[in-house]
Amino acid sequence: MRLQLRPPCTTRFLPRHSHHSQRHRVATQCVKRLRLTVTNSAVLHQSFESSVDGAVNSAKLGSKWMEYQGLYNWDGLLDPLDDTLRNEILRYGKFVEATYRSFDFDPDSSTYGESKFSRKNLLNGSEIGYTGYELTSNLRATCGVGLGMPRWLDRTPAWMSTRSSWIGYVAVCQDKDEIARLGRRDVVIAFRGTATCMEWVENLRATLTSLVGSTNNGGGPMVESGFWSLYTSKLPTCPSLQEMVRAEIGSVIRSYGDEPISITITGHSLGAALATLAAYDIATTFDHAPMVTVVSFGGPRVGNTSFRCQMEKSGTKILRIVNSDDVITKVPGFVIDNNDVAVKTAGLPSWLRKRVEAMQLGYANVGQELRLSSRESPYLNKNDVVTCHDLQTYLHLVNGFVSSTCPFRATATRMLERQTREKAFI
Repeated sequence: MRLQLRPPCTTRFLPRHSHHSQRHRVATQCVKRLRLTVTNSAVLHQSFESSVDGAVNSAKLGSKWMEYQGLYNWDGLLDPLDDTLRNEILRYGKFVEATYRSFDFDPDSSTYGESKFSRKNLLNGSEIGYTGYELTSNLRATCGVGLGMPRWLDRTPAWMSTRSSWIGYVAVCQDKDEIARLGRRDVVIAFRGTATCMEWVENLRATLTSLVGSTNNGGGPMVESGFWSLYTSKLPTCPSLQEMVRAEIGSVIRSYGDEPISITITGHSLGAALATLAAYDIATTFDHAPMVTVVSFGGPRVGNTSFRCQMEKSGTKILRIVNSDDVITKVPGFVIDNNDVAVKTAGLPSWLRKRVEAMQLGYANVGQELRLSSRESPYLNKNDVVTCHDLQTYLHLVNGFVSSTCPFRATATRMLERQTREKAFI
């Protein structure tokens, strides 16, 4: 990934009598100091870390906590972006960040596909700062795709066929001061994005499949086959992610059911899709479940129109943070629901909509959307597909976003002044 900081033009501020070579030398030094090229996400994170950390404060939510959890679908909070909501989004983004920092990506490691830290030390070990939360459970996802593949694949490294791996965790707020600030005891479920070969295989299974317990007569709730497989598949030695989530949430409700509780599920990329499925599962499995909210970053589409209707009926609140320049948010399948802006713009003909439905590739976006754009940041390489999808890019954009008419803080003052002048002139 590449991040470029664009320096201001400084040569024009040199005295007119400066020698040309001096001007060139000063300009060159300025560029060397201010232009950075970032080649991996670890350095990208370091570039954004200080600004994001500085943005997260301790604003007290108190009795308004349900509003910030989406009770009114974040009406009036997204454009312009409310500062308290911004800080809450960034805070949940840190929990997702911990999943990436904790996961062992090294295929040569004996712990590849596992968490590098113990349950007790994961949040501290991932160095995301003090949260006031304690891990209660680790979560694993299992690939359900059969391994009946050519024999030559038997000679490939074991990491290429890893079927079950660590994908996230459940954490409960235990700090009394943080509980008082939040106005309730918060339970976080955090999921990472795609990391293993078999998870990539599941991602490519883009056709829709009916949810267990529903009937598909062309109008039942359906979700992406690969995501559902990762959520529900299990091994003889490992329960499914669905079973783990249900068991842990059941335990949490029994332990803290007599006090205000919220369940916030957050994830990036594949993790955003799993967060949506987990939210649906919790809301439809438990009677009188606590308020369930999803805060997702760079998530793909998950289900069809009927699935979206079921999510809305369950009372689950979903806030999707979307980068317009991130291709992952535009797959899989096609959005064909006439209520979606994307369809009104695309104007798909009826014959094509029917064909898409027949192929089980008709999707619908869920929840409320906070739309951002890498193009509005003066610090990003807009042509780098990987950077546009990176979690740190999302946190950077959330931190800088002001409103749809003033999209980035770096230019906020200038744009607001211009708008004020234009209004005064009119």
